[in-house]
Amino acid sequence: MIALVRMRLVAFVRGGRALPPIITALIVLGVIHGGGQSPAAPAYGYSAVMLFPVLAWQAKLLLDAEPDGQRRLARLAVGARREVAAGLLAASLVGLVFCAVAMLAPWWPFHAISAPGPGEPSLAAGLALGALAHLLAVPAAVALGAVASRAVTRTVRNGVAVLVSGAVLTIVLGLSGSVAPWLAPPVMATARALAAEELPPAGRFWLLASWTALWCAVVVGGYARLRRRRS
Repeated sequence: MIALVRMRLVAFVRGGRALPPIITALIVLGVIHGGGQSPAAPAYGYSAVMLFPVLAWQAKLLLDAEPDGQRRLARLAVGARREVAAGLLAASLVGLVFCAVAMLAPWWPFHAISAPGPGEPSLAAGLALGALAHLLAVPAAVALGAVASRAVTRTVRNGVAVLVSGAVLTIVLGLSGSVAPWLAPPVMATARALAAEELPPAGRFWLLASWTALWCAVVVGGYARLRRRRS
């Protein structure tokens, strides 16, 4: 399975599919952090929200990089579960690289993190919460990119429709006062928690992590079942 993960990463990079999301992510980070300084926690919270669609897009591009025939051969060689897991793992690794860049971007070249003021969380706390926000966004984005991949949707049109609809619904359903926030991953809820004047208790972040895990389990489970039916 490690060889399959490596093969998919190489195909994603050498095929040029990595360039569009990289360029888009850099533009998004420039827009977020280029306007001035802000405390670490809200800056990273907004960064995680804005990067969520980009992370989902790059996951779809990575999973679509492999030709259908090669994907079926890999499925026969390593088994259905390992083949699915290899794709999700490869997409997650790329997402973590994106998050590392997003964590560094406010410091260089934008210098967009301000010193904490009275009553604000410490810089260390802001960095830790920012890392948490990005780490919660990665699995949800990979799950969305997976269900939008060609192996499930069959056509480019359907894949784009699923990807865009999922990203928009994540934002809309995550707004304060939404009637069904549990239908979307807690990307917006995490950003609101980081932007609050007083940070919520630690239990709130455990709840957000559990919410993310449950949402991803349901979506990835549906993805795996659809892959079995359509292979």
